[in-house]
Amino acid sequence: MPSLMGTMKQKLFLTLLIFFATAISLRAQDTVLRSPVHGKLDSLHSAVLNQERLFQVFLPYDYKQEDNKKYDVLYVLDGDNWNTGLVAQTQRFVQDQGFMPQTIIVSVMGIDRNVELTPTHLDAWKGSGGAPRFLAFIKNELIPYINQHYPSNGDNTLWGHSLSAMFAVYALLNEPAVFKSFIAVDPSIWWDNSLVAKMAAAKLKSLPLANTTLYVAGRAGEAMNGMKIDTLETLLKQYAPASLKWKVQSYDKETHSSLRFKGTYDGLKYTYEGLTPTLLFHPMNGIVQKGQPVNLYIDGDTTGVHYTLDGSMPTAGSPQVAQQQAINGPGTVTYRAISNRPRYDKVNTGTFTAEQPPIPVKSNAKWQSGGFNYAYYEGDWSAWPDLKKMKPIKTGIFGKNFNLDSLPRKSHFALAIDGMFEANEDGYYIFFLNADKGSRLLIAGKPLIEWGGDYTKPTYSYILPLKKGFYPFRIEYLHQQQDFKLEK
Repeated sequence: MPSLMGTMKQKLFLTLLIFFATAISLRAQDTVLRSPVHGKLDSLHSAVLNQERLFQVFLPYDYKQEDNKKYDVLYVLDGDNWNTGLVAQTQRFVQDQGFMPQTIIVSVMGIDRNVELTPTHLDAWKGSGGAPRFLAFIKNELIPYINQHYPSNGDNTLWGHSLSAMFAVYALLNEPAVFKSFIAVDPSIWWDNSLVAKMAAAKLKSLPLANTTLYVAGRAGEAMNGMKIDTLETLLKQYAPASLKWKVQSYDKETHSSLRFKGTYDGLKYTYEGLTPTLLFHPMNGIVQKGQPVNLYIDGDTTGVHYTLDGSMPTAGSPQVAQQQAINGPGTVTYRAISNRPRYDKVNTGTFTAEQPPIPVKSNAKWQSGGFNYAYYEGDWSAWPDLKKMKPIKTGIFGKNFNLDSLPRKSHFALAIDGMFEANEDGYYIFFLNADKGSRLLIAGKPLIEWGGDYTKPTYSYILPLKKGFYPFRIEYLHQQQDFKLEK
């Protein structure tokens, strides 16, 4: 039976030739709320404090020991249920939005915050002045214990509110290498005549920092002055080294307590600024003719994304990409989303060649519009099988009325689709493929796209300069994942 022909319109980015779109059914419906918590109440005997110290550790919700993954650690001071619960829920939300990675949370449970969080003794505060020893406990005992007994990667963030926020700034100034990031929500900088602010004036310039971040949240108006956060901001402007990325943010109409929610959310986003779950652009690869430029389109926010056109790795000094990026000829385009923590940088590369594009074939009077030929095979394959000696279980026409559910199986099958498409005029055409591993798209016998993505990279694309005429194509679809659904 001759292949059937489907007519495809053009032009690039006006009408896109889309062969497949996979709908992930598990993400397209409401689900029952299930939030498993891997929490463990743990303790160690502190020689520094000469007492037994309790703390609670929360592992990522889908943590599996056999995966051997390592995670950043977020240490929550004043770690009672209220603070840790709020921080944990906010962290999960920020993570689910793609703004930060999965994280271990350590609830640092206190005994007497007036003692542990204050750097000097004031007569009106009984027992105050224990911050140096408490910081030594965290640095020399708690963090090494967490690193030894839990899957930590060594990158730590310290969170605090009020007195513990002041302690977080104190920790930055006195032990700057222990944490990579500090989140201080409404810090009590007023303590002991703004002692920590004076420390900042003396120490900031010479701190041995490396890509460290500090986020300070305060209440707008008189509260900024009352907490002396405005004083700290002035000193940061004057003395902060380039290796410290910092921000002081004021919030209207918040209380000292309510500020924890917004301050934590914004602080976590700031800590991981530049992190993106995906870095996608289209077309990803293709053939580009000299003197006939092609526009690449970046999917999503381009803040912090830099690029090169010579195949080298972009740096922060490389040009920052716009939503639309033109390339004027063959080359290798490299994009890099640069975050505050380099381990989470995303890199994506596209290769554009000057090779000869496919040549149109002669028309055939026997062709007719309406769909394409398909052949259906069953099997459990991890790669596209050799079908030459196999007889298809079912054949038919892949047209507008084709229904994937009409096939005998919902997964573990192969579908070969052959046909012709028409380019109605000269120009660039872009082809998209959403599929499953082992699938590919061929034009005039040449493999253009081999699908190897996942939920964060579902769509592949390829651009071709085509002359007016007809072109044979083939789609080899290997369907193994039942939660992907093939759509026309």
